[in-house]
Amino acid sequence: MIKLHPEVLKKNGVNEFVILPYDEFVALQELLVDAQDLTDLREAIRVEGGAPTISLEELKTELGV
Repeated sequence: MIKLHPEVLKKNGVNEFVILPYDEFVALQELLVDAQDLTDLREAIRVEGGAPTISLEELKTELGV
């Protein structure tokens, strides 16, 4: 887990914005992308879980690679 060091900016006494160091922002973006990938993978498995499959070696043979 990444350690965040946010700075909160207020507007009229209410939290309005958060500023993060750039490296923490990038790390957070990467975590969000990974989380979305995992969600997408789980959905694909749910939808296509019973679909027939072949191994990579079988596919290479089939394609003549």
